[in-house]
Amino acid sequence: AAGPRCPGVRRRLPVLRWLPHYPLAWLQLDVMAGLTVGLTVVPQALAYAEVAGLPLQYGLYSSFMGCFVYCFLGTAKDVTLGPTAIMSLLVSSYAFHEPVYAILLTFLSGCIQLAMGLLHLGFLLDFISYPVIKGFTSAASITISFNQVKNLLGLQGIPRQFFLQMYEMLRRIGETRVGDAVLGLACLAALAGLRAMKNRLPRASHAEPLAARVSYFIIWTSATARNALIVLFAGLVAYSFHVMGSQPLTLTGNIPQGLPAFQLPPFSMAVPNGTIPFRSMVEDMGVGLAVVPLMGLLETIAIAKAFASQNDYRIDPNQELLALGFANILGSFVSSFPITGSFGRTAVNAQSGVCTPAGGLVTGALVLLSLAYLTSLFYYIPKAALAAVIISAVVPMFDAGIFRTLWRVKRLDLVPLCVTFLLCFWEIQYGIVAGVLVSGILLLYSIARPPLKVSEGDVLLVQLGSSLHFPAMECLRDTICNRALAASPPRSIVLDCCHVSSIDYTVVVGLAEMLQELRKNGLSLAFCSLQDPVLQVLMSANLEGFQHFPSREEAERCGGVEPGGSGMVPFTSTSESSLLPT
Repeated sequence: AAGPRCPGVRRRLPVLRWLPHYPLAWLQLDVMAGLTVGLTVVPQALAYAEVAGLPLQYGLYSSFMGCFVYCFLGTAKDVTLGPTAIMSLLVSSYAFHEPVYAILLTFLSGCIQLAMGLLHLGFLLDFISYPVIKGFTSAASITISFNQVKNLLGLQGIPRQFFLQMYEMLRRIGETRVGDAVLGLACLAALAGLRAMKNRLPRASHAEPLAARVSYFIIWTSATARNALIVLFAGLVAYSFHVMGSQPLTLTGNIPQGLPAFQLPPFSMAVPNGTIPFRSMVEDMGVGLAVVPLMGLLETIAIAKAFASQNDYRIDPNQELLALGFANILGSFVSSFPITGSFGRTAVNAQSGVCTPAGGLVTGALVLLSLAYLTSLFYYIPKAALAAVIISAVVPMFDAGIFRTLWRVKRLDLVPLCVTFLLCFWEIQYGIVAGVLVSGILLLYSIARPPLKVSEGDVLLVQLGSSLHFPAMECLRDTICNRALAASPPRSIVLDCCHVSSIDYTVVVGLAEMLQELRKNGLSLAFCSLQDPVLQVLMSANLEGFQHFPSREEAERCGGVEPGGSGMVPFTSTSESSLLPT
């Protein structure tokens, strides 16, 4: 009974919408999905910590709090929060491979995301266009993959900057460790084979014999938990070599056992020469404090919307911002680096038949168990196997088809795509910022230069192809005056405003000046098909010589209206105040 009396509480705590009616039949499906996602997230967490340039335990520290928080605050049953390839790459750029910076970045990103959710600022993400996103993710796919080639080949001391990295790897290719290379390539091939097997596996129906259904379940589970299986296999191989007294593989090494301490995030960092204060740390992170929270929000909301549309349920974008913000803030108390929605693990969650966000509780519990009891076993995981897991996860992010698609659909969109793609190889922040700026310039240009269609007859009929904003006024004025005076003989103009839904004061001033200029040359300007709000504004402005016709046809029939005359036709409206005087 508390729910109906407190709709605000139910809106802010989505768990109250499904928990009171949670049937026992869902529990089995949620537990199965949580276990499956957990088997995926543990090896990925270790691998993504490597991408972030942090000790591997921080990947596990980042993998459980988001699962717990999203269970209570999330609105999409499929979404799982945790470390991702994109976010790890951003952390690598802005945390300088220092855990203290990464944890503070998590806390500040969470505060920004929480504030955006409370202020309903999610619409700001709409200004990041699809070509910019695709350019960034495609460049990130290549950058992350090349960053892991050194581990795949067993090379040490390779710089992290993309171009220096390529140069050093090519220069030192002769130092490749055969054991790491063979194991890494074998793991890549196995992961690719298991992925292909899962994609082509026909679903077993209930009518199939029991043996067929059991076989389907075993194959599907093996293909879904392929990361865990490959890492387990590689660990057994490494342990076998250790027992035999030789080790041709580069191993992960010791990972501290136990759960992270629950404590305030650090607001300063001790260094040999003293202490780096909070203000200096914030200045060091710079634009990362905008890029990291925005990209986190973008990934989470895009994934939530995608799976909500596939499964026919609705999400609340602002509630998703609140969930992600709280997850990052609380995550910073357990030494997490920034997290976001994971597309790959969300897909696994959905395919496992998850019914509610409660599956995240099982995933988080599995991560905690791994931290408490299994970290000693992670010592034998070869770095080449983790590199194969990362490369297998990020290669599908590269979308070569987007270039061909944009060439067919709208070639101008290739500009922000290519700018973002190329500059991201230099610095990620430059690529994203430059792509957004180029997209914004193209958007503003389309507003400042709306499409105009001019038809010649007894009068010049000018039709606006889009709405009218103040940057477009100068262009509209020049076009109308030049075409009207250049015609032989000069002709009056009818401006079709059927697509104009609102105007501002600058537009009103520009229209008044245009009316005055045309009257000086013995010509008139009449408006037709004005919408009610625009008509109200123009009438209240008392424009001298203002004439309006309800339709284009009527305006063309009355094309001989005298300049400044009163040949206005009443405008039919549901509002009395919108009637023109007759």
